[in-house]
Amino acid sequence: MRLPWPFGHVGLKSVSIGIAIALWMAVAGEDTVERGLRVPLELQQFPPDLELIDEPPTLVDVRVRGTSGALALTVPSDIIAVIDLRHARAGRRLFQLTPEQVRAPFGIEVVQITPATIALEFEASATRKVPVAPSVEGNPAPGFVMGSVTVAPSEVEIAGPASAVETAREVLTEPIAVEGATASVTATVNVGVLNPLVRVRAPRSVSVTVPIAPGPSERTFRASPVHLRGLGPSLMGQALPPSVAVFLRGSRAGVSRTDASDVVAWVDLRGLGPGAYTLPVQVETPAAVGVVRIDPATVHISIANDKSR
Repeated sequence: MRLPWPFGHVGLKSVSIGIAIALWMAVAGEDTVERGLRVPLELQQFPPDLELIDEPPTLVDVRVRGTSGALALTVPSDIIAVIDLRHARAGRRLFQLTPEQVRAPFGIEVVQITPATIALEFEASATRKVPVAPSVEGNPAPGFVMGSVTVAPSEVEIAGPASAVETAREVLTEPIAVEGATASVTATVNVGVLNPLVRVRAPRSVSVTVPIAPGPSERTFRASPVHLRGLGPSLMGQALPPSVAVFLRGSRAGVSRTDASDVVAWVDLRGLGPGAYTLPVQVETPAAVGVVRIDPATVHISIANDKSR
């Protein structure tokens, strides 16, 4: 015989009621506890025509209350403190943080926030175009000089608080390395501003070209003596010819400051015993000039035992 509603499925209904009572008793039997958490602070509805002068706090401390089971499942990222900035104006403003401004999971009560007041300073936003100042590291190879550096584009747009934008004079590039270069160097590099309140809007990278060319001035030292380096003890040596012509090139200032004592021609005799050798000549010069040619490039070396010792 079918029982009339609501007496149908009495067994299933009894089981459901039993489970509900058991769950209620389990929850009701849990202790209510408090816990302190450091949670993110989120700024919402930021006015597009304002800029923050100071870096706002990213975290605040909250005390939350709930059952021990619920708090055990709660992590700081589940709770977010929110400041609504839609009505912010230029100047120094105070924003109250109340429990109603903290989003928390169901069953978790926010009882305290520290700090309860956040001070933020705003300024009108501004944009401006400023020149790009390229940064170059190192020196070209000896005998080569660096020409006028070009940047494309030569200006970029920056944005930020009006006072900071007004005082910004340039943006800097990442360093372009030219150490030892013998040809022009072109690189695409990022740009930035040293003031953290100012940011680059567009473009964020530029193309920098550093012209590298042979020095415009040359000079020849016709009779640079060949020095014998590394000659072993009890040995004597002789170079033929005993001197060489050294052709130098570099900037006008670098070449004009170089004299005969700055140019040292030499051959390396380390580890060589008595005999005849043909060895390359090496030349030391100031960093501002480079060796174009050595004439002759090799010399004949005679090494013999020093009988006078």
